[in-house]
Amino acid sequence: MLAAGLIGASLVSSALRAEVSLTVFDCGHLSVANVAPFGISNEETTVRELFVPCYLVKHDEHLMIWDAGLPLTSVGSNDGTTRYEVSIIDQLAALSITPSDIDFVAFSHMHYDHVGAANAFSEATLLIQDSEATAAFDHPEDNVAFQAPLYSNLPNLTRVTLNGDHDVFGDGSVQIISAPGHTPGHQVLYLELENFGPLVLSGDLYHFEVSRELRRAPMFNSDIPQTFESMDKIEALVRDTGAAFWIEHNQELADTLNMAPAFYD
Repeated sequence: MLAAGLIGASLVSSALRAEVSLTVFDCGHLSVANVAPFGISNEETTVRELFVPCYLVKHDEHLMIWDAGLPLTSVGSNDGTTRYEVSIIDQLAALSITPSDIDFVAFSHMHYDHVGAANAFSEATLLIQDSEATAAFDHPEDNVAFQAPLYSNLPNLTRVTLNGDHDVFGDGSVQIISAPGHTPGHQVLYLELENFGPLVLSGDLYHFEVSRELRRAPMFNSDIPQTFESMDKIEALVRDTGAAFWIEHNQELADTLNMAPAFYD
């Protein structure tokens, strides 16, 4: 079931609608020689590079970070497998935004390539699924892609613990949608942008376009049957809302996007 705010959002008059925008940042690139662990064969796609984004959501005067890129220690690296040129902290500074200006942080999940700058946002309120918090904070050793030092500050943050979908600002314009399976508390982000239209940021529901086309799940997901259930849920959301769907790691898509300081509204 989708969050109630998705139904009510269209009833909010334009006079009352918040100003919502999305800024996209380049927070790194990963090269993978073998895509088989992602549930697809090397013959089924020629893609070997994954884009790693960070996002800034502005809702009137509030700011929210969605996903925080590769580890900050990767900045300046270009070793053939990891490339990260300008840190998200410096990219925010170019917009006159400091980490202390961020009101909320939320991550599609807690894998290292999505929480690389997490510790910088130590004054924000964390929005996280209860199951993800348990996995990442209590049992990080159970998942090799959880690197607890990258988010060691997060357990001390003010926290809104989620158990399903969540309307962040109460007006339907920014919705966290529970989509477990890749990790126990994986989630995607639904936005209603006045000019661009509705948009879904996929987290790691899919890594490649072919994964979506062929309905494939990585073998390293925490729960593959649950992943397929989440795929069905999010695909229904996309159909029902007519939302654009951005696979976050899709480098071909990233090449078409307007990056910071540009934004979508």
